[in-house]
Amino acid sequence: MSRRAVVAGLGIAAIAAGGIAGGIAATSGSGSISLSASSSQTRESHHGHSWNMGSGWVFNKIDNQNDPTFNQLLGINNRGQIAGYFGSGAAGHPNKGYLLNLTHDASFFANENVPTAIQTQVIGVNDTGVSVGFWSSQNTANQTNNNFGFYTWQGRSYNVNFPTGNNASPPVNQLLGVNDRDVAVGFYTDAAGHDHGYAYSIPGHWFARVRVPGASSVSASGINNRGDIVGFYTGRHGTVHGFLRERDGDLVRLSVPGASSTMAFGINDEREVVGTYMVGSGSSAKTFGFVWVPWRHGFATINDPQGSGATTLNGINDAGDLVGFYTDAAGNTDGLLVSRQQIQAPFAQAVNPVQQAQPTTPVATTPATVPSGVGPTHF
Repeated sequence: MSRRAVVAGLGIAAIAAGGIAGGIAATSGSGSISLSASSSQTRESHHGHSWNMGSGWVFNKIDNQNDPTFNQLLGINNRGQIAGYFGSGAAGHPNKGYLLNLTHDASFFANENVPTAIQTQVIGVNDTGVSVGFWSSQNTANQTNNNFGFYTWQGRSYNVNFPTGNNASPPVNQLLGVNDRDVAVGFYTDAAGHDHGYAYSIPGHWFARVRVPGASSVSASGINNRGDIVGFYTGRHGTVHGFLRERDGDLVRLSVPGASSTMAFGINDEREVVGTYMVGSGSSAKTFGFVWVPWRHGFATINDPQGSGATTLNGINDAGDLVGFYTDAAGNTDGLLVSRQQIQAPFAQAVNPVQQAQPTTPVATTPATVPSGVGPTHF
């Protein structure tokens, strides 16, 4: 896989990461969330006014010591849980997912991997502990691997793959965010290589498309408890822009002034949006994290001091804590937590060898219908 087109993950020309543990794939029901010009108001946000984080904020390097060379922190809830993974996704260096629990009493890493998966990335976690992401049964040298979406609920993992016959080869399905109503968002890639954003209700087992007018590819990457959705899309001339689709249908297109691309990854209940933007291209490209606040009408650049020009922000909670990752001077990818206190990475238990073993039988790539009575029934 690859992580949001920024850093290689499970090895696919896609945008996120995750896993499942032999669960049930959900395919029933399909709706439509259309951001058409006739049904939504489009607002542009190109203002460049910056704001300061103020004193008291600390940049924390948080790495799982199972692999101190490659960690990404991708989602954070209001209970001190952080979704992430270690491992670059290169051949022999598979992604392994985890939840980092930060509490006053005890802090610890909890491994979260699909038992039959070779690779897992955990991308998002809500306040009830439901996590989402994607997994792969492959770890190829060219990193072009299959991807399957998943969610974990009450200790069990379930496949989620958008019901379509127009899949990429290998297939790509990823869940990238989830709110407290257990509605997840993500995307799948079609046979032509175009991404299609969607929302998925875990308790309702329904799908709904997320569209942006004029876009050739759309990825939905974050959702808050209001039902606002953020993500990114490919527009004219192949330029990537971020977007905020508000629950009432309004569409805000997010483009950092002077950036060659802008991608929105996370949103909290205050509609504060985080993501990354790129300046330049090729070997001269630099990436910076950003926070966009609607009432401030602009972007704030957030850079880890050890990863200037190589910082990505991926998640934000309602307290304004930020998670992401950066590349340091040694070339390592380090997990990043921006909070109001100094945090030390806790001890990490080794991943169960069974979870790292190659499966003896191929993992099914065709989603199955969720049987009645399986999975959550609340909403």
